[in-house]
Amino acid sequence: MSEFEIQNSKFKIKSQEVTVAFATLGCKTNQFESASMQESLRDAGYQIVPFDDGAELVIVNTCTVTSATDAQSRNLIRRARRLNDSCRVVVTGCYAQVDPDALHDLPGVSLVIGNEEKQRLLDFLMSDQDTTYVEVSDISQAESVCLAPLTSFAGRSRAFVQIQNGCDAFCSYCIIPYARGASRSAHPDEILQQIVGLVESGYQEIVLTGIHIGGYGAGLLAPLTLNELVLRVEQETAVHRLRLGSIEPTELTDELLKSIASSQVICPHFHIPLQAGDDDVLQRMGRTYNRDFFAGLVNKVRRTIPSAAICLDVITGFPGETDREFENTFNFISELPITDLHVFPYSKRSGTPAATLANQIPGNVSRERAGRLRHLAAEKHRIFAESFIGQELEVVVETGRKTGLLKGVSRNYLDIRFAGEASLAGQCVTVKPAFWQDDTLRAELVL
Repeated sequence: MSEFEIQNSKFKIKSQEVTVAFATLGCKTNQFESASMQESLRDAGYQIVPFDDGAELVIVNTCTVTSATDAQSRNLIRRARRLNDSCRVVVTGCYAQVDPDALHDLPGVSLVIGNEEKQRLLDFLMSDQDTTYVEVSDISQAESVCLAPLTSFAGRSRAFVQIQNGCDAFCSYCIIPYARGASRSAHPDEILQQIVGLVESGYQEIVLTGIHIGGYGAGLLAPLTLNELVLRVEQETAVHRLRLGSIEPTELTDELLKSIASSQVICPHFHIPLQAGDDDVLQRMGRTYNRDFFAGLVNKVRRTIPSAAICLDVITGFPGETDREFENTFNFISELPITDLHVFPYSKRSGTPAATLANQIPGNVSRERAGRLRHLAAEKHRIFAESFIGQELEVVVETGRKTGLLKGVSRNYLDIRFAGEASLAGQCVTVKPAFWQDDTLRAELVL
């Protein structure tokens, strides 16, 4: 064991040989922030190891979208202690932000910090504390996004860049505005600088991420839209492929759609939250559009970019959702030219207006409805994927060969398996899909 001083609950780094592991739950923003913390600790001399190795220090970056994710975070803390009963645990992320008291007294927890405090993790680790220390600032007062230098993403062939944080929507089911604060944007020059560095490190694909990226520009002194930022990235960097994270339907503008359609860099991949296909449910959710608007948007995307991937988020079992309302959602999605769904059974989240609504739907009903939608999504995805059999597609090769095959991701977000050398990981190659098997396209490498 290295010189990691543990006296009661007190800890302070005494050498630069401490083993540290990360466990990250939730969104791509959390993944980006974990990568940033990991790089800062590695640069300070920490030894990054896999979670299952039983590190001396464990950073748990939590999610709090549902009560289930809160439970997963607590389980990760307990598991870290089972792997190494003397390890010290630092808890951060959205669960730590909204309910630090729930984490303060868990065995092994030495430090609880909020989302804004993540960027000062190293400072906290270097300080002496005699008891479990909690530092969670008022996230509602946050006014900016500070991008820490980041040059790599361990184990990943694509890199994320956080362009925005926070959300002003306050949908009735969502705790995130309370965990992330108001919408605010990273300075475009910092974003471009980070992308340049990641491209120089060899990343073929950059993913722009945030909590509400369609609202990019909020908080900037000089107004700038997401579309204008994307065009700057394309024009001012050597990025090979640029992918956008989730965009709210009301923020997918004609200008942005036109830019994506005409670009050889921006991937034709749209992740759009629908949440429900019934107008009454949408109204109870606090969403700001109706079925007609959403259908018009999706059909416009399909007309403009016929090969585009269009994935929707959907929640089943929202409080009060009747059988008729769910069937409206199911039939609505059935008729849309989409390619996939992310389906989430509603989970009651304390602190949100939806948690107080009457007629909470039993969990088994929500799960059964989710299962029907997932089956529908699988069929739509298969039909979309098979339409590319025989065509040549460029993919970024991802690491890992659990199936004995390489995995590549196309510009329109198709997972493709093919035989090839492990040395191709991280590179762009051309493949030709031949058939569909085990829920994925199988392809041949085009030399």
